[in-house]
Amino acid sequence: MKIIKSVKGKAPQISNDCYIAENATIVGDVKIGEECSIWFNAVIRGDVHYIHIGNKVNVQDGAVIHATYQKSPTNIGNNVSIGHNAIVHGCTIHDNVLIGMGSVIMDDCIIESNSIIAAGAVVTQNTHVASGTIYAGVPAKKVKNISPEHISGEINRIANNYIKYASWFKD
Repeated sequence: MKIIKSVKGKAPQISNDCYIAENATIVGDVKIGEECSIWFNAVIRGDVHYIHIGNKVNVQDGAVIHATYQKSPTNIGNNVSIGHNAIVHGCTIHDNVLIGMGSVIMDDCIIESNSIIAAGAVVTQNTHVASGTIYAGVPAKKVKNISPEHISGEINRIANNYIKYASWFKD
């Protein structure tokens, strides 16, 4: 059974067209835009600061989104895919971004639009990922620029696929 609950008088605000898996957890000061999907065992915990999620965002199985108490909220733009078991913590992710499976984005990072964080990457605190780049490794470093084909072939494809996948689960 999904857990959607208030914390300290703040309740999650979730657009009606979103898909929320039966065992996802969303608590506290969380706003989720349109056409989003929150998958199995994902946790979005807005108990210590706010979390704002734009439109057409998918938070895949086992991912955790959190913030830092009274310091670093989490802001996620539009058309963002957050891969299986990723951790997104107290950071800003702009539009059209792919966060790879098992990656970690730490406090006060900024991930600009049209960027990819590779699977397993650890983006350390205060890192600024420039638009149009791919970061990989531990700690994550720029490995190359993204071609326009990569943006449509990966970032947009995955975001669009998750809208389709979510439709399979809606009643």
